[in-house]
Amino acid sequence: MSESRANIEPDVHELLVAYLDGELDAETARSVEDRLARDPALRMEMQRLDRAWHLLDALETEPVDEQFTRTTLEMTIAAAEEELQQEQAERPRRQLKRTLLLCTAVAAAALCGFLGVRLLAPDPNRQLLEDLPVIENLEQYRAVGDIEFLRTLHRERLFDEGLDEEAVQ
Repeated sequence: MSESRANIEPDVHELLVAYLDGELDAETARSVEDRLARDPALRMEMQRLDRAWHLLDALETEPVDEQFTRTTLEMTIAAAEEELQQEQAERPRRQLKRTLLLCTAVAAAALCGFLGVRLLAPDPNRQLLEDLPVIENLEQYRAVGDIEFLRTLHRERLFDEGLDEEAVQ
């Protein structure tokens, strides 16, 4: 690689090649011409590429017979058929993978929903469980009629067993 080539960026090199091939629109071509007028290193690179183009034009080309064309087409068709067969062979595996991924995502969403409801929503039976001792003895409490009577019994410690300290308070 020459010294001038080392200073030319790859994108600029591709732009010069496109300019020589006539692939640029008018505005981009004018921009390249302006840069060539201002940059001596770019002009040297352009001259080098232009000489290479002329050398390529001077090379003799071998005529291609029909056999070469047919062989090339057969190889291309065989490669395309092989690629198609490989893609068809992989299709069930990709579908299974997609289905498993979808099922996993649905299961994960269901689990998150269940856990969210379980952790965030209040349990309606919790208060009933906390009040179960009172509910079990409700008939006895109704027979007493007055809470003050129960507190008097508790202070005198006549019926200590089975009484919950908080229930009497």
